[in-house]
Amino acid sequence: MHLAYPAVLAALLFCTGLYGVLARRNAILVLMSVELMLNAVNLNLVAFDVWLSKAARETLHSGQALTLVTIAIAAAEIGIGLAIVLAVHRNRGTSDIDKLRDTAEGRAGRRGREGRGHRVTTTTLAVLVPLLPFLGAAAGLLLGRTAPGFVRPLAVLPALTSLVLAVLVAVRQGGDQAVNAHTELTPTGSVPIELALHIDGFAALVAILVGVVATCVQIYSTGYLRDDPRYPSYAALVSLFTSAMLLVVYSGDLIVLLVGWEVMGICSYFLVGHYWETPEARAASIKAFLVTKLGDVPFLIGLFALATQAGSFRITTILGTVAHGGLDHPTLIALLLLAGVAGKSAQFPLHSWLPDAMAGPTPVSALIHAATMVAAGVYFIARLLPVFEASQAAMVVLAVMAAVTMVGSGLAALAQDDIKRVLAYSTMGQLGYMTGALAVGDRSAAVFHLLTHGAFKGLLFLAAGVIIHAAGTNSLAAMSRMSGLRDRVPDAFWTMTVALLALTAIPPFSGFFSKESVLGAAEHVATGHTEHAPGVAGWITLVAGMIAALLTAAYATRLWLLAFNGRGAEAPDHGRQPLTMTVVLWVLAVPSLALGAFAYRSLPDWFDGRDLTPTLTTSVVGTGVALVGGIVTYAAWRHTTALAARVPLGAVAAHPEGDAGQVEAEAIASHAPVFGGVAYAPDPADPGRLLLGPLHRHAAVGFHLDAVYAALFVRPVQAGASLVRFLDREVVETYVRGAGALPRLLGAAVRRAQTGNVQTYVSALLAGTVVLAVAALLVATGA
Repeated sequence: MHLAYPAVLAALLFCTGLYGVLARRNAILVLMSVELMLNAVNLNLVAFDVWLSKAARETLHSGQALTLVTIAIAAAEIGIGLAIVLAVHRNRGTSDIDKLRDTAEGRAGRRGREGRGHRVTTTTLAVLVPLLPFLGAAAGLLLGRTAPGFVRPLAVLPALTSLVLAVLVAVRQGGDQAVNAHTELTPTGSVPIELALHIDGFAALVAILVGVVATCVQIYSTGYLRDDPRYPSYAALVSLFTSAMLLVVYSGDLIVLLVGWEVMGICSYFLVGHYWETPEARAASIKAFLVTKLGDVPFLIGLFALATQAGSFRITTILGTVAHGGLDHPTLIALLLLAGVAGKSAQFPLHSWLPDAMAGPTPVSALIHAATMVAAGVYFIARLLPVFEASQAAMVVLAVMAAVTMVGSGLAALAQDDIKRVLAYSTMGQLGYMTGALAVGDRSAAVFHLLTHGAFKGLLFLAAGVIIHAAGTNSLAAMSRMSGLRDRVPDAFWTMTVALLALTAIPPFSGFFSKESVLGAAEHVATGHTEHAPGVAGWITLVAGMIAALLTAAYATRLWLLAFNGRGAEAPDHGRQPLTMTVVLWVLAVPSLALGAFAYRSLPDWFDGRDLTPTLTTSVVGTGVALVGGIVTYAAWRHTTALAARVPLGAVAAHPEGDAGQVEAEAIASHAPVFGGVAYAPDPADPGRLLLGPLHRHAAVGFHLDAVYAALFVRPVQAGASLVRFLDREVVETYVRGAGALPRLLGAAVRRAQTGNVQTYVSALLAGTVVLAVAALLVATGA
């Protein structure tokens, strides 16, 4: 039996049990739900035990002891748990959790007495959430060379502990009133800077997402980069990256948020350039840093302007000022802030750095795309949405930015050859959905899609890393000439299929519910049912969202067909990937499959209370459009497959026996000599070429936006630098050299007069005396 079947069954059992624990109010049902979760764990243990034993050709099952322990724990737990529940029912006369909780004392009194204690405890836990990864990063850098055995535990355990604490913070917060705490960091004489926490339902859930993805990335990286000599610094930077994003999520002060914002930028520079031996990685790291900094300059100006008008950097104070109409220039401030968001979240026109950033390790791509850097801009707007809603013009600009990004990235993704670049453009499009939701004033839908996207996009990138390792190439054109790749990586095949279905928004996968909540919100605004956003923003978002749904289904289907349905030589057999790389795929497959269905009813209690249920019209149209995109792409693939055998393509890594990180670095380096560019491959068998027609060559290079930037910015700056260099060398240095040459010449003349001959000196003295006497006589006589 294939491992995927019991794993999927266990995931469904676990999700069902988790839903029962979270949603049910009867103690017996909660207990039964816990039993389902334990049985899911037990099923996984048995399945992995059989799988590992077959792989090792052993008859002794090494996991039997763990299985027996789990059964014993489950039996003891059910006995003791039922005894406790029955005893409570006998004493209290009920098994309803709410009634049991309120029997001893009134709800109001209980909340009054516990609220303060919970607030203190929650604040302490919240401080530890970003602090632990930071301490792990510092310890990893210090001990990386002297005690390398501690590097992996210091990478994984802080992230895992931070995740557990983030869950506790979310449970404490419970979707109720936001937790606020602050202390003055330093007096400034004007606008104070404070260490402040502001944890509402949005922050609590986004922090869990960051913790889950960061933990999965750290675990995955222990296998992916197991032989990388720079792994200690890599792991420390990932921990610092995670800490910075958590600081952004929990921060209640814009200056503290800005610190995390900028730390993420410098971490991305080092992580994208991890393979600094390759010119692609060096160029990509510099480009990512410069483009994001280009947006950060107006972003910083906007922050100071906002704080000046509000009199504080505190988010709660700023929102209060906006509510009372205290902003004098909301449009200017919102547009300045949007520049920083466009750079950080890779939205048009500052998006060009993100596809090139795929030159970094795949786990870094998963972290950046799923839960940290690019999510920060969307989260920032969600936090300060009333500031943007104060300007109708800013909302329209936001909608246009989202629409151009959604459609343009979809077209570009359909033309890419690098599997990671396809996913990079996909991220830009999905972020466009989120900014579109914000443009119609629905931050609940935006953050809902942020949560589901984090799950399936992290899964897509990590699965892509497994595929690149197995195939020895990142080229879809080369993969389409390999048969049997899906059998080499069954875990990546099944989990990536789940993630692509979620990306395509096919029900009942998680992406369907979150994407339809965005389209439903856009339809609500477009039809004039609300006045908090301009109707034109609703129409722009709705139309672009439908077009993007078609394109998303097309490039997702193309990726799946080219990667897993190749024809040609047998795919190389590198053996099984490390268990740390495959287990996390199934972990992320669970929310990719079930998060949307389980969450869309309960999330409104954590957010603004707006209904996230998919509407009938947008659900039918959106799903129909997606199905059309997939079917048309499949038909194009069937038409072009016959051409695949005529053009033998391939860019296989030179050392396929190495670890996954080494294979990826060599695959990136070998792609350009074979195809002439990471983004492009002259493959007549590519269905994207047939679908796009003459637009293909333009879409493959991002519609020449880099060339436009080169003409508008790079070449003028280089010309200005050349002019400055000319002026410095030919003008300024001429004056400097002249200023030094004149005294030197005068000194030489004076030196010639110093002969050392006394008679010469006396003669000069007498001659000077005669000259002076004659001059004095002439002056006296008036001549």
